[in-house]
Amino acid sequence: MEKRADLRSLLQYLPLVAQSSSLVWPPSVIQELQIMSRGPNESMVTSGEVLALHITNMRTSLSLNASNLAHNQLQGYAIYFDKKISREESTNFFGEVLPVLSGLLLRLPSMLETHYQKADSVLDGITSGLRLLGPQEAGIVFLSQELIAALLACSFFCLFPEVNRRSKHLQKINFDKLFSFPSMSHCTKEENKIRCLIHYYERICRCMPTGFVSFERKVLSLEYNPHCVSYPKADYWAKSRTPLCSVEIHTSGAIEDQRGEALEVDFADEYFGGLTLSYDTLQEEIRFVINPELIAGMFFLPRMDANEAIEIVGVERFSRYTGYGPSFQYAGDYTDKKELDTFRRRKTRVIAIDAMPNPGSTQYKPDALLREANKAFSGYLHQCKYQIDSDSNYTRPEASSSRPNPLPSATASKVVESSQRWCIDHEEKIGVATGNWGCGVFGGDPELKIMLQWLAISQSGRPFMSYYTFGLQALQNVNQVIEKVGLQELSVGDLWRKLVEYSAERLSRRTRLGFISWLIASLST
Repeated sequence: MEKRADLRSLLQYLPLVAQSSSLVWPPSVIQELQIMSRGPNESMVTSGEVLALHITNMRTSLSLNASNLAHNQLQGYAIYFDKKISREESTNFFGEVLPVLSGLLLRLPSMLETHYQKADSVLDGITSGLRLLGPQEAGIVFLSQELIAALLACSFFCLFPEVNRRSKHLQKINFDKLFSFPSMSHCTKEENKIRCLIHYYERICRCMPTGFVSFERKVLSLEYNPHCVSYPKADYWAKSRTPLCSVEIHTSGAIEDQRGEALEVDFADEYFGGLTLSYDTLQEEIRFVINPELIAGMFFLPRMDANEAIEIVGVERFSRYTGYGPSFQYAGDYTDKKELDTFRRRKTRVIAIDAMPNPGSTQYKPDALLREANKAFSGYLHQCKYQIDSDSNYTRPEASSSRPNPLPSATASKVVESSQRWCIDHEEKIGVATGNWGCGVFGGDPELKIMLQWLAISQSGRPFMSYYTFGLQALQNVNQVIEKVGLQELSVGDLWRKLVEYSAERLSRRTRLGFISWLIASLST
């Protein structure tokens, strides 16, 4: 099994060792897990302090350096389980949850072996096995919810090696920062993030989910190829005759609560998962703790480039919440009633796209407008729409005759292949549910960002945009401008040129108006 290229790409990041064509735990780790799997009456693990000692023993057996953990992390386990939660909750965790998690980890080697045995048959011979899915590498990984649960159990016990992850632009995946002291002693944000994750463990230990989750890196080729959509230049947008899609504005509610089928936008960091396992609680981090299976992607998905997005299909939601940022709180169990598709994935589609951080006035420059439009486009683009059919008849979207300059097409054939073989969702009526992407702490202009997303969603062939303003004052008149745009039947190209014109005036300080007010005035004249 160790000869597989997909496994080899991740072997150094797994806490297992290769032995006689198999993956195994070291004997001393097996002993620790077996002891904890027998329950507190035999293991005597009845507190966070004792649990921390067992974690230390396992990390020592795996030759993991204690200096790679957050400061005083082990004290955090004692604070959380012995002081932050009730005795009843703590007793339930050590009596019902910890033994099952330990047993799950004992089965991790056999689960990985089964995974790789079946990986090449999931998509009819297409590689879908767990592997490092690096930048500019369009591809897909299919994981069972059970395997994801085992990987997240490794994170809870802080068993993943951290060496060389940063050099590959990978996020930390262990939970040590969440449990680190002194933050746990005074801050409820981390406590509530942990509560969401502990609730996930409680649920999967009572009844293990049997579905699947796919993680796909989507890439807009930087090289020209006539058979697929490449990274567009400004002319592509300016000359597009594509009609703008319909828009529905929601002043309240959350993206993850939308009732229809839509791509649900995750306001991502360039590093997938962002600060989920750290101290902050932003919108992306909230999504990752109420749908913890998303965290598994942080294990094997490095940083996104400007022409990339990550799409995840099938994650289950386990928790309710209230608030945002400092007011974020776990609010109890959530039963996910989404239907399953033919691959036994929940029909929840999350698309992670990262906006420019703290762009200031540079966001009005042509290169910045193009970067943001193309980033959103890379996420929303429906791959099936641009594939070559069996007769090699090719159809471009109604847009521009202009195209990116041809470059040496060393990887162009791979892009064509990706647009064909990962067309596993043939549902053309799926729109996009999004919101104030790149605004808030990222500092983007919400009036600019909503229009850029509208362009990208329309050009990608999606039928609608369901937009959540979260009550943002700057967007209170957005329905008025959407109505005016519709009455004048503006195309994607028309709106793009208006954005470029406005941005030039904004940069030269010829206007101080927001884009919505500026556009209403412009359309009125």
